[in-house]
Amino acid sequence: MVTMHIGRYREIAETLARHGLGYMLEATGLGRPSPDTPAAAPRQPQPVAARHLREALEELGPTFVKFGQLLSTRPDLLPEPYIVELVKLQDSAPSVTIAVVEETIRNELGQDPSECFAWFDSAPLASASIGQAHAARRPDGTEVVVKVRRPDAVAQVHEDLDILRTLAERATRTWDFARRLDLNGVIREFSQTLLAELDYLHEARNAERFAANFAHRPDAIVPRIFWDTTTARVLTLERLRGLKITDVDALDSAGIDRVRLAQTGSRIMLQMIFEDRFFHADPHPGNLLVQPDGSIGLIDFGMVGELREELADALTDFLVAFTLRSAEGLVDAVLDLSVVRAAVDHDELRAAMTSFIADYEGHSLRELGFARLVSRMLGILREQGLRLPREVPLVLKVLITVEGIGLQLDPEFDIFGVLTPYVQRILHRRLTMTSISRRLIQAASDGGELLLELPVRLRRILDAADRTGFDVHLRAAELEPLMRRTERVGNRLVAGIIAAALIMGIGEVVPTEERWRSSKRGLLGAGAAVIGSLAGYLILTARRRGR
Repeated sequence: MVTMHIGRYREIAETLARHGLGYMLEATGLGRPSPDTPAAAPRQPQPVAARHLREALEELGPTFVKFGQLLSTRPDLLPEPYIVELVKLQDSAPSVTIAVVEETIRNELGQDPSECFAWFDSAPLASASIGQAHAARRPDGTEVVVKVRRPDAVAQVHEDLDILRTLAERATRTWDFARRLDLNGVIREFSQTLLAELDYLHEARNAERFAANFAHRPDAIVPRIFWDTTTARVLTLERLRGLKITDVDALDSAGIDRVRLAQTGSRIMLQMIFEDRFFHADPHPGNLLVQPDGSIGLIDFGMVGELREELADALTDFLVAFTLRSAEGLVDAVLDLSVVRAAVDHDELRAAMTSFIADYEGHSLRELGFARLVSRMLGILREQGLRLPREVPLVLKVLITVEGIGLQLDPEFDIFGVLTPYVQRILHRRLTMTSISRRLIQAASDGGELLLELPVRLRRILDAADRTGFDVHLRAAELEPLMRRTERVGNRLVAGIIAAALIMGIGEVVPTEERWRSSKRGLLGAGAAVIGSLAGYLILTARRRGR
């Protein structure tokens, strides 16, 4: 409700108006529509409007700064001038006094900092919107960083999130751009991300998960978490020192092999994405610290991404089509990846992808650059009204960052060459017997659910048609083809489930059960015979129905 946060609403309205963003006021109901200007129409060139938007978000404080930072990772939603400006947003805030920090530690840990730590620096290492960090030393001499949440952070974030949700709902009703953007969905994603950052236990668990994933890699260092001095408002982790990964002069002075470092850094990030499917979503150079032996220390685990298996598969298909320059493959891949907001013109999308491929014909992918190609691709998705799930732009941002850092370290760095082995391994895993059988069973299950839901969906359609007076005329002869197809789908689903179960059963029993090994050839032959019979049955029934 506006009356609940009237002072904050007034502050937002005044800030937007001061920066010439009145069209946002009209769209969200915070200002009166102008009679001579279409609602929500920008009155400034994009670069100018983007700069004013960034400045307005900075003035509105931490929650809005973080919202702008989130949007800066979504080139599938906003044009490039806005991305360029929003990337400049810095999460900084005036430091809180040491007395406030000590009180928070005392309330959370039950002791003064002097009792928890052998030494605690009263001057902050850094101060951000959620909290600030202090250097300290544990009684055993271990150097640590202690992050302490600001006392007013939670209340301010919750107030601003309530306001953003309300404004998004209003804008979606009156602003076509907000509907195409799915602004309500974007705000939901942002709320979940920001609320997770408020809880330092979330960041601590992320760090430990990364540590477990990289336990076998001596070239990836994750700081230890000290749980005896960690709560939702206080986080204590091992302090890592090192060189900034893009400080080329310092790396050369330290004798670090930059070519090898580029490979190490890229493989660490690609393992996160394609093997662990749990990745650091903010790998800017300040969060990657190079150790004397060339290993890389990772810090700041508040922002992470996680890929579901099916999303990882769709992303792999996209990268394969991208590398092979297949327009049809790209159409299929982006439709699988995208959250469709409106009806998609497939012919128009295919034409756009064909033009995209033709424009870089005769040039190597390395020559064109991953960042440039992805930027153009995301522009096509925006034009076609397609939106990607949050994780995909984050992955693409990570890959673009990897390419940028790699080229700074090694001018010959080729991200496509580094990507290829990971994509090949994923494709190989997808061709294993267990994977294929799992996919067959899932496909059969999905098809079965669709058939079960079909009567309900038809009833809803007919109910809606009845309410609106829409007449539907059907003849028995017209229903016959539909019935034939439905019966064939049912037969194939049953046969597919049986075949998948046989494949999985034979694949798991033969290699593991000792008593079956002597009959391995016979079992495989029998399984093949049954599957062949099922295939023959499907062909026979199809022909009979076709007559």
